[in-house]
Amino acid sequence: MSELWPTLLRIAQEEVAAARHRLPDDLRQHAETLAVTFEAEPAEDLLNEGLDQDLLGLFVGDPLAVGFQETSPTPRQIILFLENLWAFAEEEEELYREEVWITYIHEFGHYLGLDEEELEERGLL
Repeated sequence: MSELWPTLLRIAQEEVAAARHRLPDDLRQHAETLAVTFEAEPAEDLLNEGLDQDLLGLFVGDPLAVGFQETSPTPRQIILFLENLWAFAEEEEELYREEVWITYIHEFGHYLGLDEEELEERGLL
């Protein structure tokens, strides 16, 4: 992890909290129970599964439609790859904040079973 990690983590946590706060009540309840994990970049096991090294975020586990009886061995969570987001934002804080927000909502959409268009229609992106 880079020396920027504490700052990247603090900003990402702020943006996720702000994104959750802006969600409609019915969605906010789901967001507050869905874990968010922050990592620098994808771990080797994810890369071995064929995921890209420059991945920005990932939802793992069962989507909400499965219900509370999870079938996946992986707990439901959103993983944000902060150093990848920082690089994608060309090391500009405002762009980084925006990309954390967008990536979080995008991955939350996977949990809900919504695609980009449906997220936009709901005014979430």
